[in-house]
Amino acid sequence: MEIVAKILIAIVAIEHIYILWMEMFAWETKGKEVFKKALPAEMFKPTKGLAANQGLYNGFLAAGLIWSFLIEDPKWQTNISLFFLGCVAVAGIYGAISATKRIFFVQALPAILGILAVLLK
Repeated sequence: MEIVAKILIAIVAIEHIYILWMEMFAWETKGKEVFKKALPAEMFKPTKGLAANQGLYNGFLAAGLIWSFLIEDPKWQTNISLFFLGCVAVAGIYGAISATKRIFFVQALPAILGILAVLLK
């Protein structure tokens, strides 16, 4: 189960690096494509700065998950993994409620599965 947990943590981290890229550097192109149903097309240019700020926070989540791979103490590794996966899960649940339900499946569900795998290892 430890390998499954690490794979899920890596998937969530990679996903948040992608979100960082999209929100910070490709908001008016890829962001518009991804969030076309959640935000009118004319809102992408004026919200570029806000999206970049969100992207930065997604980068912090990815950094925390990557950091968990570098921690040698198993208890701390578990705690840090659970903290950052929990942050991702909460953000995904909130995003599903406030923006689009798809965010639950793309963001929250992988984090929840990661939490379960970490707890079961």
